[in-house]
Order: sequence, then structure tokens, then C-alpha cells
Amino acid sequence: MHLLDIVENSISADASTIQVRYEEDTTRDLTRLEIKDNGKGMDEKKIKKALDPFFTTKKTRRFGLGLSLLSESAKAAEGSFSIKSKPGKGTEVKSTFKTSHIDKKPLGDMSQTLVTLIMAHPEIDFYYIHKIDESEYSIDTKAIKSQLDGLPINSPEVIKYIKTNIKDGIDHLRREK
Repeated sequence: MHLLDIVENSISADASTIQVRYEEDTTRDLTRLEIKDNGKGMDEKKIKKALDPFFTTKKTRRFGLGLSLLSESAKAAEGSFSIKSKPGKGTEVKSTFKTSHIDKKPLGDMSQTLVTLIMAHPEIDFYYIHKIDESEYSIDTKAIKSQLDGLPINSPEVIKYIKTNIKDGIDHLRREK
């Protein structure tokens, strides 16, 4: 759920490109999650507000829990959290977690999460990288769109292909390990 919340923040900030990077370093017992966008960005004052769970720019709810919960989850799992942003340049959110820590939240179904985002926001270019040690899988919706010859990226047949591709790519990484 952290990923959905943070990416929705990027979308609200008018990002046209969102990069999600998930890395597992088994040697160092470390998991990294990074979300980077080219949205509006924030100044230092807005960053501080964004980390306050009782602040949100969304009109549908009164709380802005995404960043603050991700920060707390990272710290609870002996990790770290950082956010860098510049007005007009975008935002980069980084979190780390001790992989074996009992309080580390599970990854969940990444293929379903990404497909949900792609279906709901076909106008956005998503780039996803999943890395386990030295092995890496990635998918780039901008590259996929360029090969669709006018077929919408959120059409059922394309979505089915993307979901299978992501699931198989991540499964292959896990089998290699």
C-alpha cells in the first residue's frame, strides 16, 4: 500500500514519468524502495508538511498518511527514509528496510499493484526496476506504448501481457537466487 500512496502523490503532482525501483541485497540483508517522479516538486516547507500525517492536499480525505507511514515502516524495520524534491524538478523518495526484520512489511503482489496504476493512468510513463543482488528485471511502459500501433496500453490484452511479464520477470529473479 505504501507504493500506491506514494505514486498517487506523484500523480497528484502532475508527474508524466514515474520510476519505481525495488532492490533486495541479500548479502547486506537490505531492501530498498525508491520512487522518483518529474512532477511539480516541493520546497523544504512543503516537504515538512508532507511528512505530517495530519496534512494532505487531497480533497477526498483529511489525512496524508502515505509518506509518514512509509517513513515509520522503514524506521521500525531498522531502515531509513529520505525525500528530496525541488519545485519544478520532481521528487525522489527513498526508503530502506532490514530485510529479515520482523517488522518489515511484505512486498505484496507487485504485478497487480503496477497493473492497477497503469490501467488507471495510461497517460503516465511508468518505469519499474526490480533487482535481487546482481540480477535485474525492468519494464518500461513508454517503450511498450511505442510498439502498440494505436492500441491503448490499458486495453485488456495489453494489461494481461504486462501483468504476466512482470510476474514472470520477478519469479525468474527469485528462481535465480
